[in-house]
Amino acid sequence: MLSNPYRTSTPPACWCVVVLCLLACATGAHADSWLGKLFKRNQPAAGEVSRQLASVRTLSIEAFTGGTGDSAATALRQHFEKQPDVRLLDKASAAYSLTGSSVSGRISIALKDRGGKALLERNYGAPGLAENVEAAADDIVLAITGRPGTASSRIAFVSNASGTRQIYVCEPDGGGLFRVTSHAFGAVSPALAPDGSLLAYTSYETGFPAVMLVELGGGMSQQLASTPGMNSGVAFAPEERRAALAMSFLGNPEIFVLDLGSNRAICVTETNGVPTSPAWHPKGRLLMYASDEGEGDGTQLYVVDIGSEEPARRWSSGAPEAFDPEWSPDGLTIAFTARIGGDWAIASKPYEGGRMTVIQRGGAQHPTWSPDGRSIAYVQNGQLWVHDFTTGKRRSILRGMGQISEPRWMR
Repeated sequence: MLSNPYRTSTPPACWCVVVLCLLACATGAHADSWLGKLFKRNQPAAGEVSRQLASVRTLSIEAFTGGTGDSAATALRQHFEKQPDVRLLDKASAAYSLTGSSVSGRISIALKDRGGKALLERNYGAPGLAENVEAAADDIVLAITGRPGTASSRIAFVSNASGTRQIYVCEPDGGGLFRVTSHAFGAVSPALAPDGSLLAYTSYETGFPAVMLVELGGGMSQQLASTPGMNSGVAFAPEERRAALAMSFLGNPEIFVLDLGSNRAICVTETNGVPTSPAWHPKGRLLMYASDEGEGDGTQLYVVDIGSEEPARRWSSGAPEAFDPEWSPDGLTIAFTARIGGDWAIASKPYEGGRMTVIQRGGAQHPTWSPDGRSIAYVQNGQLWVHDFTTGKRRSILRGMGQISEPRWMR
């Protein structure tokens, strides 16, 4: 069981610790499987970046041995041909070289720098070759650039293409699309665990909003929070052992932080409005959310330090109204939906101060950062778009699926 990391002295009346029956009763191997995912994150190998060659980022991919070696090497080359941070060269010219083998789709790789120093050695044993290639590519990117790769990341979103709003998941380029939910009354507000193994969402199957949890590899949905009243807007903490969401079982909706191991919940806000869209700082201490506090200013953004006794404070977005915040992976910038000139737009602003930057006008909403911080996905005119900050260009990755909303990129 985790120790309580939040507040140590007597909190205000709202900040009470409660023990909730949040997780539905589950027995047997399946319960062990999905709950175990909360504590077994498969982190990418940290790698080691050569300081002398960090700015070069040139890579040679040598022939792989083994029955599926050619397929694995070809798939990795195809990936890096589209990777802007890494350029493929021959072994004599490249700063890094990759060798490996693949048998029955499983992959083993060894990454070395020009001097022969080993930076990364790892085996990948997922059932499918494509999944192993994605994981290996992300580890290689991390090792030679210091930034997470996005090949194995996924984007969850809501679409009404089936006639009701349901949760779907796709790859960063819009491929690999699959539908996760099939609830008669729909499902909204998806949230992916940082390792992509779990998806939380809000369902109305019980007659009132309940937060559900499903293992993306297969399995039945489990109730994560189904207290009387509203339960919605889950956000997983970076370390995956906590989750924030809005609940109203005490009366007015407030933001709670759940300890997913002990089922303990702590209320971290005391609002006059309706708080929504909690978003974690990458280090897991600060929590930002949107709320209409009834001050005549519409919906604004607030931040609370859940490691202190200080009340939440308003964060100045620079926009007349703002909601749906999300921290950049480095924790320095907030992206959010802003009302500008009577219409919605995607904007960003440094957390510690500075000017608001408008990224996309014309009804764009629901920004979500890529794991490497290079891009933001959002919705506009029913389509799912990705804006690349390096090139300044954007592209539509999904269209023709009715109205798409609430994208969330795996972090």
